[in-house]
Amino acid sequence: MANLIRRDLIIQKYQLYLFIPFILFFIFAGSHMSAFFIFVFAGFFIPINAYSYDEKVETNILLNSLPYTRTQIIASRYIGAIFYMAVSIVITTALFYVFNRPFTWADIAIGAGITLTLFSFSFPLFYLLKPGNIGTAVTIGFILFVVLSGPTVMFFEEYLTPVVDFLMNVSSFAIYLSGAGIITALYAISWIISQIIYQRKTF
Repeated sequence: MANLIRRDLIIQKYQLYLFIPFILFFIFAGSHMSAFFIFVFAGFFIPINAYSYDEKVETNILLNSLPYTRTQIIASRYIGAIFYMAVSIVITTALFYVFNRPFTWADIAIGAGITLTLFSFSFPLFYLLKPGNIGTAVTIGFILFVVLSGPTVMFFEEYLTPVVDFLMNVSSFAIYLSGAGIITALYAISWIISQIIYQRKTF
């Protein structure tokens, strides 16, 4: 299964040359953006590129001809996404330090949480929907999420004052712990859904 995870890196070796320049672009040009947005982009880059590539060349036909079970193929996707997200966040953190861009550990935690949530919703779509436009739809959805998340937060702060007040009175540790539990459960459910869909597909 390690070879399946490594394959995602090999098939997009040319796109990876764009990874650091894109991060640097956000660091320098996106000074108005919260740091966690950059961590979200970094964590999202490699796994979604791999899915988009497989969608274009119908890699699943090849994968199912290799000595791997469908359970292993799905597991490599979900485990690989966590691995590459972690590596990407480490690289991004190093770039933040080198170029003296301020950030907090909360930015990393929020960025990783949002990235895993996006994975949870987008991964099953790659197996549920017909290929062709899924990668584009996920990318557009990600961009819209980044653009609209700021106004959405302001809306909740303005119109859901009791909820905001409650959250303000809860300790940060409790919020992060609850968030981690919810995201872990969501990721596990997504994994199970993708597994069920993929087992029933014909290639």
